Amino acid sequence: MSTAAASPGFICKLKDRKEVAEGTMAFRFEKPSGWTFKAGQYLDMTLLDPAETDSEGNVRSFSIASAPHEETLMVATRMRDTAFKRVLRTMPLGTAVKIEGPSGDLILQNDFTRTAAFLAGGIGITPFRSIVHWAAKEKSLQRVFLFYSNRRPEDAAFLADLQSLEKDNPNYKLIASMTEMEKSHRPWNGETGLINQEMLGRHLKGTTSPIYYIAGPPAMVKGLHEMLSKTGIKDDDIRAEEFAGY
Repeated sequence: MSTAAASPGFICKLKDRKEVAEGTMAFRFEKPSGWTFKAGQYLDMTLLDPAETDSEGNVRSFSIASAPHEETLMVATRMRDTAFKRVLRTMPLGTAVKIEGPSGDLILQNDFTRTAAFLAGGIGITPFRSIVHWAAKEKSLQRVFLFYSNRRPEDAAFLADLQSLEKDNPNYKLIASMTEMEKSHRPWNGETGLINQEMLGRHLKGTTSPIYYIAGPPAMVKGLHEMLSKTGIKDDDIRAEEFAGY
């Protein structure tokens, strides 16, 4: 995703943080008064006077993992060994950061008669967590299919949360798939292998003119976009966002 501030900056304070998958942490901040966003958008975060910095700088773009109706503002990220993420992991609760935005148009289309097919890889799940929670809260009649690929259940952020949400929204279905179960210590009876045309066709059979939304590592996004295009899906019906360096 590109970095582009769409509004003046707001200051917000860290409320809590927790591990949501192996090597992935979620951070909840106070939601600034008067700051609004649409489910699926992202923000730019600046560390203020951090204890350390490096050549990657003090600003990062994060998809907003919380839904607009939730009380706090949540982002989640893979915890690479960079100065920014070391500071984020260790700064005291109550520490202030600056946020700018929101930005991005990976948001749900207005035509509720068309199925939404979300294709997420790894930390690319964050904008879709926001959208599916928003859809459940709004009691949306739109059919939503969330395809979520990870190596192992241990690596899948928000997995239990996304599974339980099916009980709250009968129009939402999660299709989680694991690609390296031989390296896992957990049981798994769901899909295995990469998201592919056969998997999509099996679950989306009979749905109405799906619009596809893709978020994840650049290679995955590119591969899925090419796969959909080869099957005749028009570019207008594919929305994509890359998560590089996370």
